[in-house]
Amino acid sequence: MNNLKFTIALLSLVLFSCSKTEGVGGNGTIKGRVSVANINVLGTVTDTYDAQEEDVYIIYGDLDNTHDDDVKTSHDGTFEFNYLNTGNYEIYVYSECLTCPNGQDSLIKINTSIQNRSDIIDIGTITIANY
Repeated sequence: MNNLKFTIALLSLVLFSCSKTEGVGGNGTIKGRVSVANINVLGTVTDTYDAQEEDVYIIYGDLDNTHDDDVKTSHDGTFEFNYLNTGNYEIYVYSECLTCPNGQDSLIKINTSIQNRSDIIDIGTITIANY
């Protein structure tokens, strides 16, 4: 009888301790597009185009301050993070910044979440500046 109780307890521990957290291993997708706005010295947007080979970063969950993965945009500015579990995510890109100190870039962040295991979340277009 003790063996049976031990086996049931061990099986329960194994089955219920495998809850998946944010990150890879699921069926969810977060996708979007990055475009570049050329801005002249007067601050006027002169034209926009698809950002090619631009780095896009993702943070899994709410507690981490460093990126967990990154991808480059395609020829048409699109990007995708695939095979994600349900949970919260932060997507970010860097943009040129005229008013930032020491020539730093500004950070553009999008917070989103995957609610259902096979969600495809389209965060739309992120526009970065080019001076």
